[in-house]
Amino acid sequence: MITVRFAPSPTGWLHLGSARTALFNWLAARHAGGRFLLRIEDTDQVRSDAKFLDEILEGLKWLGLDWDGELVYQSRRFELYRQKAEDLVAAGQAYREGPAILYKVEPGRTVEVEDMIHGTITFQTENFKDQVLIKSDGSPAYNFACVVDDSSQGITHILRGDDHITNTPKQVLFYEALGLTLPKFGHMPLIMGPDGAKLSKRHGGVSVREYQNEGFLPEALANYLILLGWTPPGGTEILPLAEAAALFEIQDMNDVQAKFDVQKLKWMNGEYIMKQPAAALLPLLRGQLARDGFDVSRVDDGLLARIIEAYRVRIKTLREFGELADFFFKDDFAVDEQAREKFLGPAENRSNLREFAARLERLDIFSPDRIEAVCRSLAAERDLKAAGIIHPARLAITGKTKGAGLFELMEILGRDRTLARMKGAAL
Repeated sequence: MITVRFAPSPTGWLHLGSARTALFNWLAARHAGGRFLLRIEDTDQVRSDAKFLDEILEGLKWLGLDWDGELVYQSRRFELYRQKAEDLVAAGQAYREGPAILYKVEPGRTVEVEDMIHGTITFQTENFKDQVLIKSDGSPAYNFACVVDDSSQGITHILRGDDHITNTPKQVLFYEALGLTLPKFGHMPLIMGPDGAKLSKRHGGVSVREYQNEGFLPEALANYLILLGWTPPGGTEILPLAEAAALFEIQDMNDVQAKFDVQKLKWMNGEYIMKQPAAALLPLLRGQLARDGFDVSRVDDGLLARIIEAYRVRIKTLREFGELADFFFKDDFAVDEQAREKFLGPAENRSNLREFAARLERLDIFSPDRIEAVCRSLAAERDLKAAGIIHPARLAITGKTKGAGLFELMEILGRDRTLARMKGAAL
């Protein structure tokens, strides 16, 4: 049975690169009906923090990932690492240097690794110094602890980033020294920024939490991350995790670096938003609006659902919803000042707006078709294009020059609030 693992260190937030590593390991396990394990590499007792671990686990769940078995904590296994190191000392393969234990690297050897993604990679041991197994403070060295744990957990495939390639030959030496069966290794090219440099803060957010707070859906972020390293058969781009798991093969992963493109991610997020039913978007948008400072406690679900339907095809992230529809949730919304001068500055436009409001006030049914009929009738009487009335009215009601259909927005906003804003802007 294929058994893979994701082994985060709880010393920081869940990075996009780490999330992608977890995703591919999960896909490999679920595709083969195997196991996906989590190991917490918390040997750095100074930097490890429970808040980071909580965030990492919540981030994985948010992305739709589940794992098998109990969590394994390296901080609780120090005695096991020391015993394995002592075994190598007893076998003459390691030695003590004060409280530390080091493995003796045999010079002149070639270590060959069959990488599942890159093919054959070779290393020369003369480029390695003797390797620390146990540090002077009693904690295990990263490479040694990994080998002990991967073996004891029955890990059959190790899928990780290219930044671990130089660790692999050292780990191979430890597998051999301990008489253990080698797992299969696969190293994924790293995610790069648009400029070709390693993804960092200057390219935008780098943690899963940042993208969650910006209003990206977990399905979209997961979908996009798996495309940064794998091309599904047929080139399909919109691919939920369950479908990806059915198609995924490790050997089909790309061996070239992938560039992170936030605009492509936004496009994909918009596609997922459009496909979500309003009932699913309601709680997400309530949470997003609250994070962005909007009080929507008095906005019932029915009204909010109507606003969502008006804007769902126009937003790429949940955060954009509040930016575009703020005028529904507060009366002190921002107004485009240049547009105010253009559309509400001329006395004629304000006169048209007053008359439009007066005629709307007499409507028995305040519906989009009735509102539009009044608008076009007034425009015809005054020998205007309808836009000559629509633009001033939109600005008065929303503070913006673009948005969802004006007549539909007026109905959703309601007669009283709509007319009050029109009359106020026409003064």
